[in-house]
Amino acid sequence: MPCLSPFAASRLTRSFFFRGCLLHFQQAAATHKVGTVPALGGRWSRTEAAANAGCPFWRRALGQPWAVGVWRWNEHARMHIGQQHAVQVACGSSTVGAPEDKAPEEVAAGVQPDPGHIMQIGMGFMASRVLQVAVGLDLFTVLGHSAMNAEELGRALELHPRGTYDFFDALVALKLLDREGDGVDGRYRNTPSTAAFLDRNSPKWLGGIINMMNSRLYGVWGGLLGGLKTGTLQSTQGESFFDYLASSREVLVDFLEAMNSIQRPNFHLLAEKFDFQRYKSVSDAGCGLALLAIIVGGYHKHLAFNVLDLPAVTPHAQERIKAAGIADRVTVHAGDFFVDGLPDADVVFMGNILHDWNLEKKTVLIRAAYDALPVGGAFVVVEDVIDDKRRESVPGLLMSLNMLVETGDGFNFTMADFQQWCSEVGFRRFDTIPLAGASAALVAYK
Repeated sequence: MPCLSPFAASRLTRSFFFRGCLLHFQQAAATHKVGTVPALGGRWSRTEAAANAGCPFWRRALGQPWAVGVWRWNEHARMHIGQQHAVQVACGSSTVGAPEDKAPEEVAAGVQPDPGHIMQIGMGFMASRVLQVAVGLDLFTVLGHSAMNAEELGRALELHPRGTYDFFDALVALKLLDREGDGVDGRYRNTPSTAAFLDRNSPKWLGGIINMMNSRLYGVWGGLLGGLKTGTLQSTQGESFFDYLASSREVLVDFLEAMNSIQRPNFHLLAEKFDFQRYKSVSDAGCGLALLAIIVGGYHKHLAFNVLDLPAVTPHAQERIKAAGIADRVTVHAGDFFVDGLPDADVVFMGNILHDWNLEKKTVLIRAAYDALPVGGAFVVVEDVIDDKRRESVPGLLMSLNMLVETGDGFNFTMADFQQWCSEVGFRRFDTIPLAGASAALVAYK
């Protein structure tokens, strides 16, 4: 299952946005002089207020000239509406929470808290949507290594000219495009990051997961409140996530490509950091497009692989295995790991599998891994892991909410949880290997 962009966090706050802002403004109006807004972290003049008078709602709300300036904050307010966090959070490499709010001792000393943190989360869905739509349009692939002006790029993407400058310049402000020059002479090009990760022609392409956020997750997360009230999945069609995957070949392939885009950096790091030299064989349960075998097998030529997935998936895995030239080292198993168990191997691997299931089924899979391993074998799980105190891991906690709205039963977990469950079936030694962003490999040794 994929990781999340700022729209997930914004769903948690935006229903309270207008009430919270209005209360804040009323309190500020009662305590501060006109022309000074300490709570916003800076000063500005009535002239600036007049220049920013494009939002009369705030003037009517309080009858205060300075209220208008809240909508367009100066540079001291540090209000960037997501900016590069849109990509960082989507890939699990940043928390949504930056910039941090003032510490309690600062508030006690008379320093007013900065609402930028709240506003950034509450409006984060806007930056997320800009990114999702850009990827859906293949904007970064169309640009490739070239540069285009707004008219050329808009025409290539079949966009109406009304919004092109705002759209492209928003991508510039979000650090997702570079621009040479200004106005009609400005020419847009990919940044090094978008060239590497959002151009389909790059081997590091991450666009699959962004497209899935656009086509699936954005709508499903609209049901977060329903999920919290009922504890059930919130698909708009009422089907489970796995029914959704089975609905068409195109949907399934898009999901498998999205999983590849998430796991590719993790698997490279795992191949480098985990001691595969001690082992001869690996079983990958829920192999998808067999990316683990392809990447890890490229680093460690001595390894043989068993890859297992549902019958609808394994033909796609076989195609990738053949294209990678490793068919002589990989055995493909079509089946259901809850019914058929797992092939014996020195290492049993599960990437983003355990979080799909409730505790009972998690335990079934952990026991199946234990039974498939020899003494000294390793059970390796890659997940967005929640920190043990459940205070810091924004990607892991949001992914766990994602499992609520997508599956109803699934949830993410801490290393302490994993260690407890594995100990109960017989594992005795444990390790954690940090991977890309918020992901980690949790290892249990038999």
